[in-house]
Amino acid sequence: MMHIKSNIALSNTGFVFNPTTGDSYTINQVGQEILGYLGEKKSLEEITSLMTSTYDIDPPSFEKYYFDFISMLRQFELLDEEYEN
Repeated sequence: MMHIKSNIALSNTGFVFNPTTGDSYTINQVGQEILGYLGEKKSLEEITSLMTSTYDIDPPSFEKYYFDFISMLRQFELLDEEYEN
């Protein structure tokens, strides 16, 4: 299961701050929802179901965007790798 590092600051307006690197990012509403679901420890299947029922997107397309988003989180060192399966 993936988990955002505990020291990462997330605002409800989409602002993400990494105090370790000093970097900040802005994410859109969909990214905020995914981060929220990750924080709730929801599985990929649960997240896919929630997102495809909310947005006009099919599961394979959503999962592609999801993995791209997760890759970006890894690149920006926002994921706590010890929590991953």
